[in-house]
Amino acid sequence: MQKQTILVTGGSGYIGSHTVKALQQVGYKVLILDNLVYGHKDIAETLGAELIVGDTNDRTLLDQLFSDRPINAVMHFAAYAYVGESVTQPDKYYRNNVVGTLTLLEAMVAANIKTFVFSSTCASYGVPQQTPITEDHPQAPINPYGATKLMVERILQDFDVAYGLKSVIFRYFNAAGADPDGVIGEDHNPETHLIPLILLTALGKRDAITIYGSDYPTSDGTCLRDYIHVTDLAEAHVLGLGYLLNNKKSEIFNLGNGNGFSVKEVIDTAKQITGKPINVVMGDRRAGDPPALVGSSEKARKVLNWQPKYADLKLILQHAWQWHQKRHT
Repeated sequence: MQKQTILVTGGSGYIGSHTVKALQQVGYKVLILDNLVYGHKDIAETLGAELIVGDTNDRTLLDQLFSDRPINAVMHFAAYAYVGESVTQPDKYYRNNVVGTLTLLEAMVAANIKTFVFSSTCASYGVPQQTPITEDHPQAPINPYGATKLMVERILQDFDVAYGLKSVIFRYFNAAGADPDGVIGEDHNPETHLIPLILLTALGKRDAITIYGSDYPTSDGTCLRDYIHVTDLAEAHVLGLGYLLNNKKSEIFNLGNGNGFSVKEVIDTAKQITGKPINVVMGDRRAGDPPALVGSSEKARKVLNWQPKYADLKLILQHAWQWHQKRHT
């Protein structure tokens, strides 16, 4: 039986590359489409996956790609994802995240490819009304980034009705960690995620880590977030793809560990893991930061039989530290 071919947009980025590896491990053939604005060519080469450098806004390229290759499904990670930048440059985000995805979906429909796995976000919920957040929680994003992901979710629901394009939408919480084998990991420029910022401080690449707000209604006054290991996240995407191919039914799932760790807890754990001093600076609250963001992934566990293997914060940090030492020293 011929291997099924999966097109992974943004497959040279953080979550995309880990999913490429997970797909390869279970026997799929993978093509990466990445414009390399934030992706890394060397990561695609490390994985041995074919890299097509291009953009989802390029309809001519997409039509040629779907015509030339026997693509069975698309996993879509390609997106701009800096919340602050989305507020100051919303046009950039709507053009890339919404128009780029719409162009990709139109090309898929034209090529009769009807299986789509979408990387969405918990930012589509906005400020939570209750935690843990379930999939039926109202969606009221408070920034353009979250709004673009919600728009794509609605487009997908309409494309299902109109064209029979089936999708699995994953709304995930804070992706963290790195491949346990140390082959690939997180490398953003600019870096805005808490754990890599802490580890770069431990490596002496940054002077300090800033805690934004220490007066939240939490156990130690700092924000609580739900961290999910990127390898567990990738495994969920493979299971979601299998679900789509077998059931031909659209679904939406949250992905998180269902428990929160405060900023101070993450820093203290990182000190234990690295054995390094980590200088901390206290800052003011940032606008739009909710006190706690914790997701319920019970639906994914039940429907997809998804079982996170690396839920422990120490393990997440150990794998991230292993990668950062290799990447940055």
